[in-house]
Amino acid sequence: MARRERFRVGAGATLCTTALVNEAWLKLQRTPAWQDQRHFLATAALAMRQVLVNDAQARFAAKRGEGKTPISLADAAVDAPDAADEQIVQVNDALEKLALLSPRLAQVVECRFFAGYSDVETAQALGLTDRTVRRDWIKARAWLYRELGEGAPDECD
Repeated sequence: MARRERFRVGAGATLCTTALVNEAWLKLQRTPAWQDQRHFLATAALAMRQVLVNDAQARFAAKRGEGKTPISLADAAVDAPDAADEQIVQVNDALEKLALLSPRLAQVVECRFFAGYSDVETAQALGLTDRTVRRDWIKARAWLYRELGEGAPDECD
């Protein structure tokens, strides 16, 4: 699942699948215990989001120099963040705004976009019906497209 999501959100160059799984597992280990599978799935979605966003933000900080002396253009090209990093950070920022308006819609996006869950897996993680998840996913995508200025949403997922 991590490999699929890493490539789907375009994080192919930023974080290898093993690193994503390891980082998510480390975040999950900090949770004392899960109440049930639903609680675990919701927590795993949040952990994947945090790992991907933290990695993208770190790469942006590195791009801006982190207070270090400038390096040559050839050296910078090797470790330069790509557009996927920017997209992940933008989606995360928009998702934080959406969470203020509708926490449930934000949770659906977290499960679908960052964790790559299907409608059924998202419904299980959030304790909703898959039909409710589909409706919420459509609403959330439309809101995010408008917020991110990307025009009308195309048919995906």
